[in-house]
Amino acid sequence: MRYEDVLRRLEDLPESLPAPAEILMPVLVGDEDLRPSRTPPAGQTGRPAAVLVLLYPDDDGVARVVLTERASRDGHHSGEVSFPGGKAEPDDADPAATALREAAEEVGLDATAAQVRVIGRLETFWIPVSDFAVTPVVAVAHARPSMTASPDEVARIVEPPMSRFLPDAPIEIVERLVGEWPLRYGAYAVDGLSVWGATARILSQLGAALAR
Repeated sequence: MRYEDVLRRLEDLPESLPAPAEILMPVLVGDEDLRPSRTPPAGQTGRPAAVLVLLYPDDDGVARVVLTERASRDGHHSGEVSFPGGKAEPDDADPAATALREAAEEVGLDATAAQVRVIGRLETFWIPVSDFAVTPVVAVAHARPSMTASPDEVARIVEPPMSRFLPDAPIEIVERLVGEWPLRYGAYAVDGLSVWGATARILSQLGAALAR
C-alpha cells in the first residue's frame, strides 16, 4: 500500500469507523459465547491511556507502521507487540500529548524533528486485564523518523508494511493459556512475532478504514 494513498484516505476518515475483524477477538476455549467485554462495567471508566499509530513512507514509498516488541519482564504485556504508548499523566493536554510523550520515551521519537503530524483518532476501547481506556492516535511522518529503542521498555522496533493489516491479510488462529485462561484468538504473524489483542484490534480497524 502506497503511503500517498494512505495519506489521502486518512484525510477523509469517517466519523463512524469500521469494526475490527471479529476473528481477532479472544474467546474462552469451550465457552465461545463468553468474550471479554469491550466496555468497562457500569460506573467504571477505565484509566485513560493512549498509543501512537505512526505511519511513514519507506524508500520505495510503501506505507509502514511503527510497532514495538516489549522488553520481557514481569507484567501483563511483557514480550508482546504493541504501539508506543501508555497511561496518561496529569500534565498531558490530551491523548495526542500522551501518545507522543510515550513514543519519545520508548523509541526516542522527536516529533518536531520528524515533522510528525497528528491526523486523528480511532475509537477508544477498554482493556479489562489492565483497566485502561486506550485511545489510538493516528499520525504521519514524511519520512522514516530516527528512532532508538529504550532498553528498559522495548526489545526492538518493528516496522511492517500497513498492507499486512488490510481486511484480506492472512490471520492465524492461536490457542494458548493466558494466565489461567484458555483462549482462542486471531493474530497477525509479523517478523517472527504474533500480533494479537489490542494491537491487532487497532491495526485491523485502521486497515479496514484505509481499504474502504
